[in-house]
This record gives sequence, C-alpha cells and structure tokens, in this order.
Amino acid sequence: MKALEGVKILDFTHVQSGPTCTQLLAWFGADVIKVERPGVGDATRGQLQDMPNVDSLYFTMLNHNKRSVTLNSKSDRGKEILTRLIKECDVMVENFAPGALDRMGFSWERIQEINPRMIYASVKGFGPGPYEDCKVYENVAQCAGGAASTTGMLGGVPTVTGAQIGDSGTGLHLAFGIVTALYQRTHSGKGQRVSCAMQDGVLNLCRVKLRDQQRLDHGPLKEYSQFGEGVEFGEATPRAGNDSGGGQPGRILKCKGWEVDPDAYTYFITQAAVWKNICDTIGKEEWKEDSDFATPDARLPRLNEVFDAIEDWTMTKTKFEVLEICNPLNIPVGPILSMKELAEEPSLRETGTIVEVEHPERGTYLTVGNPVKLSDSPSEVVRSPLLGEHTDEILREVVGLSDNDIATARDEGAI
Repeated sequence: MKALEGVKILDFTHVQSGPTCTQLLAWFGADVIKVERPGVGDATRGQLQDMPNVDSLYFTMLNHNKRSVTLNSKSDRGKEILTRLIKECDVMVENFAPGALDRMGFSWERIQEINPRMIYASVKGFGPGPYEDCKVYENVAQCAGGAASTTGMLGGVPTVTGAQIGDSGTGLHLAFGIVTALYQRTHSGKGQRVSCAMQDGVLNLCRVKLRDQQRLDHGPLKEYSQFGEGVEFGEATPRAGNDSGGGQPGRILKCKGWEVDPDAYTYFITQAAVWKNICDTIGKEEWKEDSDFATPDARLPRLNEVFDAIEDWTMTKTKFEVLEICNPLNIPVGPILSMKELAEEPSLRETGTIVEVEHPERGTYLTVGNPVKLSDSPSEVVRSPLLGEHTDEILREVVGLSDNDIATARDEGAI
C-alpha cells in the first residue's frame, strides 16, 4: 500500500507551482485528478515544445502519476459535476489568480458546505498586504522573496537562480501543508484551508540571508569576501558571489580544462577541522603553523590569498581528480556537474532520481523521480496523462455518472 493511497485530490493547478505539489502527492500514491479545460488543457502542454503536436516536456515533467478530466466549470452541467467531485475528494488544490474560484461560485464557504472535510489548498504570489493582487511568476517571486538581491557577484546586478525556488519550492511547501492538514483531520474530522505564498516560500529558503541581515547590526560579515578586500558593508545583506553561506568559507574554483569546458570547476570548502590536510594537499605546509593562516579567524581577512593558492592546485587537476584526492582526506569539495553529466549519471538512474519514461506520443524521455524515498512506500513514475484521457473513467468511478449521462454532458459542452 502506498503512503497516500485512498486520498483523492482535485487538482485545479497549472504551470509549475501547483503541479509540483500535486505530482509529489501523486508519487506517494494519492489519486490526483487534474481538471483541465476541454480542448485546451494546462497551458504548459503547448509551451516550450521541442516536438510538434505533442505535450511539451514542461508539462510531462510536472504531471506524472495523474489522471486528466476535461471539464467546463462555467457551464451549469459542469458546475454540477464539479460539485460532485468536491463532495467525493479529500483535497482541492488551485493556483488561480486571487478570487477566480469565488467568481465561479465555489468560495471556501461554499466548498465547506459541499464537503466539510475538504482540505482546500492554494498557491498565491503574495500573502495579505500591499502586493496580494500582483501577478507573479518564478523570477518575480525570487526577486520579491530576497533571493535575487542576495545572489550574484559583489558590485554586480541582482541575479535569479536556475533552481525554481519560487514555483517548485512553493509547491513543495504546499505539499507539506496538505499532508499536515490531512493528519490533523484524522483527529478533528474537519477540513481547513492551506495557503502558501510564493514570496513566503522563497524567503523561507533565504533564511540564512535574513540571519546575515541581523548580524550586520553587530559588525561586518567576516566570512564574506568583501571583508578581506576591505569593501565596506552597506545596510542590507550583500551579494556574495559563490562564497559559502555557512561558517566554513568556500568558493568555486577553476579546474583543469576550464578554458574550454564551462563546467570544469569545483566547489572547495576550507573546513577548519581539515585545514592541515588542505595545506598538505596544495603544497602549503608552512601555513599549518603560520599565525596568519593557522586559525579560521586569522584566515578570514586573507581568503583571497587562500583560495588563489588552492585554485593554483585545482587548475592542475580535473574536477573529478580533485574529488578523488580530497574526499579520502575529508576535505569538502564538489564537482560542478552539468545537466548533461547528471542525465548520464548511472547512480541517479539506479536510485530512481532520474527516470526514463515511455510516452505514447513523444516516445522515451528523461524526467526527475521522487527525491524522497520511503522504505515502505516506493515511488513509481507513471507518464503524464493525455488531455482528457481519463474523463469517462473518472465520471463513472468518482462522480457516478452513467454512459448516457456522460454522453449528454459531452453534447452540452460540459466535458
């Protein structure tokens, strides 16, 4: 039995934040019913298409293990069907613009009347406040949540990260909230609202930068490169390039082949506990006893000199050779792995972190699998549904319509 087997989720989400949430729940065994507009579907089916007339990878990689039903929820018949779906499901998830469901006639109060046990979960761009009606996309959330202002090189422009911390990050937060609400319902017997704003989700992931904002009140941030460079700190947490965000200084350094390979780099952390091993490895044995380098505090004003010396060594080795040499010495390093290298990594295939999926229209493609592994509830990645593929099945099994009822609904344009 899968962890969430028996839980029915009515999925009104689209694009990325909501589908990330519902896909994770589907991987754990929930029956996720994706509601889409007849003839149109989720907008991402047609966005960033790499092959003509088939669902895009943008859509397929966010909608595995789901069933698709098409429904015109603006029609009277469509509203009747939606009402019955709400009555039969445990969770309803949406990431519409604020007030969209209310205008359809399905306010939170109305949903509670239909199904008092319903968990109603929403992703919005912002919580209550001056920005709550603003339209939000991934990069807007990163900018409004503190990520962009603290990412990038010192003196450079604010920078967004390639990781989708606004959309997918908020979807993961929302999934945690839904499971928590489901657990509380086992005690209370009642449903509740679950909401997660993208700004809030990004800020939660940027907590170390909020930490540093408060530390600035008590002096300079000595682990930041600008401290050693004599650059004055301002009033806000600065951009710190590739400096480590923790108490152990670290940077991205060039490796052998960097002139032709854009990913021939390694991350190297000068952890205090293995400082002597680092000195021996890079040929700076004298630094082990030198008062200017022997202690973490002494090294902070000299980090540029330290990492320049380490880089002189890493440039003589490939990023994988650096790992092979440093790992047995407990020196924390990590090769910069490209998406191509990750896609071809056998160990990620073996763990199900990267999965090959067969699709009836586009053939075989790669996708990410469930990053969370449960020993008693293994996840299986099932291809994304075609538009409306399960409409008749869901209307029979969940809603209880007869074949004649389904035919009538189709004739009326409700499905």
